[in-house]
Amino acid sequence: MKVSQKGLYALQAMMMLGRRYNQGAIKIRDIAYEESLPEKFLELILLELKNARLVESVRGAKGGYQLRRPPSDIYLSEIIRLVDGPLAPFGDAESLRHLIDRDIPHRALYQVFLQVRDSAARILEGTSLADIIDSPETSAGKNKKRQRKKKENADVLPMVVHGNRGNDE
Repeated sequence: MKVSQKGLYALQAMMMLGRRYNQGAIKIRDIAYEESLPEKFLELILLELKNARLVESVRGAKGGYQLRRPPSDIYLSEIIRLVDGPLAPFGDAESLRHLIDRDIPHRALYQVFLQVRDSAARILEGTSLADIIDSPETSAGKNKKRQRKKKENADVLPMVVHGNRGNDE
């Protein structure tokens, strides 16, 4: 399965909106800046997501975009299908079933393609935005930054001061 650049940008924007769920609307320029996305392209993507009722826009000084539903109710499959179409590079499941029925010499090949498509769909349909924004990998990334900082500071030996124990050392 291949996700287009547009699909990747849509997923990144939705993850950012998911992390900020219930914190009010977020301006396009803030999403673009925080996620390093091209602002004009992001505008088109958010409009498409809005038309699909995944996000909503808020007007005014505190306006911007926000998720219409909780991150736990928005699945990666919805976003990818909206932006990139079918989930598999081999076509939709119905097309593959048709090939399995009609192209007898290559039936086994198309059955494998259908299994790949079904597996990818099952994973994407079972993975919500909440799953990937609250994932251990996300936390691990934060922990790595903390560990790197500790490692940088580890080069400096801490000064240890012992209390007076009554003996001269």
